[in-house]
Amino acid sequence: MRVDFNVPLDSGVVDDNFRIQAALPTVGYCLNQGAAVVLMSHLGRPKGEVVPELTMLPVAEELETLLKHDIIFSPDCVSDEAVEVSGRLKPGNVHLLENLRFYPGEETNEPGFASRLARHGTVYVNDAFGTAHRAHASNVGVVSHFDQAGIGFLMARELKFLRDQLDEPQRPFAVVLGGAKVAGKLELIRKLVARADRLIIGGGMAFTFLQARGINVGGSLVDQSLVEE
Repeated sequence: MRVDFNVPLDSGVVDDNFRIQAALPTVGYCLNQGAAVVLMSHLGRPKGEVVPELTMLPVAEELETLLKHDIIFSPDCVSDEAVEVSGRLKPGNVHLLENLRFYPGEETNEPGFASRLARHGTVYVNDAFGTAHRAHASNVGVVSHFDQAGIGFLMARELKFLRDQLDEPQRPFAVVLGGAKVAGKLELIRKLVARADRLIIGGGMAFTFLQARGINVGGSLVDQSLVEE
């Protein structure tokens, strides 16, 4: 199961567990149906290298507390040892893999990496709405290795909300967009401009829009390649 456990850490402890809590309904449902669950996620931006500060171990500890259930943690995501752990799981077991982005193959959607990830299970579930737009191995490449694949409750709820809001939004329809990066959001923004009564840009990406309007933003984060657009 691909989940989004990309949560903030403070001194090696989960500082905000909202994203972990959001995945619990799907995880709980699978467990109640007698499945063993293997969870995979990224954490931060280690850029294809092992960064000890970005280990998923604190997430495993927080998940154990929230789920009130023992969590098996593997310090790797595609090693033979990690796959063997998944192969020995019994119904009701939960196995959390190490940070997917410790391997460059995750973000490049490398076929071999995707194939190794697929060895962990027999059914694929994507419940990571926050990363579903990325063509990464755990979102895209891995799917072709499964005969059965689907989405979780969180993903289904988010997609329904988007469909309802974009097809027949209540008026006035105001959209608030935030985040640090404009790249990847520009096409979405163009489409929303045509539908929304008001579009509010906040967060770090607001500086790119301000500079595009000729406003001096000093040393703030700006995506220079998109200023002209």
